[in-house]
Amino acid sequence: MFEAVRELLATQGMRLSMDSVAALAGCSKQTLYSRYGCKRELLRQAMQLHVNSATAGLVVCSHTPLRQTLLDFALSYLERRNMPNARRTSQLIGASAHEFREEARFMYQGSAEAMRTLLTEWIQTEIDCGRLDHDDPHFMAELLISMIAGQDFERQRFHAPHRDCLTERRRWAEFAIDSFLRAFASNKEAAVVPDKNNTRSFSR
Repeated sequence: MFEAVRELLATQGMRLSMDSVAALAGCSKQTLYSRYGCKRELLRQAMQLHVNSATAGLVVCSHTPLRQTLLDFALSYLERRNMPNARRTSQLIGASAHEFREEARFMYQGSAEAMRTLLTEWIQTEIDCGRLDHDDPHFMAELLISMIAGQDFERQRFHAPHRDCLTERRRWAEFAIDSFLRAFASNKEAAVVPDKNNTRSFSR
């Protein structure tokens, strides 16, 4: 069901209908309404599943080095955002946001804002565990996501050269995560961050 929603968002954007979801999922529209009640609830659950999956690797105070946990999250984030369906969905929603303002806000709250909220909660637990220095976890979460994304999605939006392979995205992810940890990691965690003097330029 949710796979059908993801596919249709990439082709129909805000105009996605319960009829089209039912047709692609191979079920009746009545079945959809009995399970989810309305289109908004179906979308909410689909987005929640996506956000939970994207943040599943952020285990609280685990034995995994903080750098590795954040690097895995960054690579997963970039991989998901670079999937063709995700690109098309972002473009369609952005193009029609002025027409469907309420729906666009709902989509933002259920995706990007929900992601930032979960990341904020995880950062707070890492602060409490002493792996990150105390600061504003809301700002830290927003800064981290911005650092991971960089300007690459803007380059794609304007059809400019961008980091279009895993190797280039990994180099950027390492640079972003190491920069974040130099700013916020506790002394113990900061000790595993590579020396910035040995870091090559990651600009393109």
